[in-house]
Amino acid sequence: MSIRRMVRVRGGMAVAVATVMVVTLAGCGGDGDGKSAEPRKSASAQPQGAPSQKAGPSTSQSSEPTEVIAMLNGQAGMALEINSVRRDPGGFLTVSGQLKNTGSQSYKDTVAWRGIELKGTGESVAGATLVDKAGKKRYYVLRDTESRCLCTTGVSSVDPGQVIPFFAQFPAPPTSTTEVEFSLPTFATATVKISG
Repeated sequence: MSIRRMVRVRGGMAVAVATVMVVTLAGCGGDGDGKSAEPRKSASAQPQGAPSQKAGPSTSQSSEPTEVIAMLNGQAGMALEINSVRRDPGGFLTVSGQLKNTGSQSYKDTVAWRGIELKGTGESVAGATLVDKAGKKRYYVLRDTESRCLCTTGVSSVDPGQVIPFFAQFPAPPTSTTEVEFSLPTFATATVKISG
């Protein structure tokens, strides 16, 4: 076999081996701890976003019609619209909706929304609770291993007309429970039906 032919054969093998390695590595996209990643949900629902992520303020409305399960009025023109209360796989219940400032001035009194948030973890809606009246049980927002809430974070103020996506995740009540009472400090309380 001539040297020129050997170089061609070896070059072709190198390309084939590199292609196989790229395809193999692309299929191994895990995080290295052997656990599978949680499935991602749509940004509009935001039920299971990473707790360290901030829910970015938004002034635009979605073009899709959104069901309004409950509207809770708050202080100084603030309103909390609840769009879904769903059971998620793994025994969780996620409440999602939108915080809206219908007033004429910027709302800055968001500290009460934190509830018993641990020091240094920033603004959040971790003060939200669910009450299962039939089961006589109160549920608090879940936290990760670093004590960050599984809820909307980073809301220090809400400008007039501003709409901010809202979510909070709780342990799910028993499947026999079909409705719960939802509350967030500074807002009215509402009884909401659970779907899913």
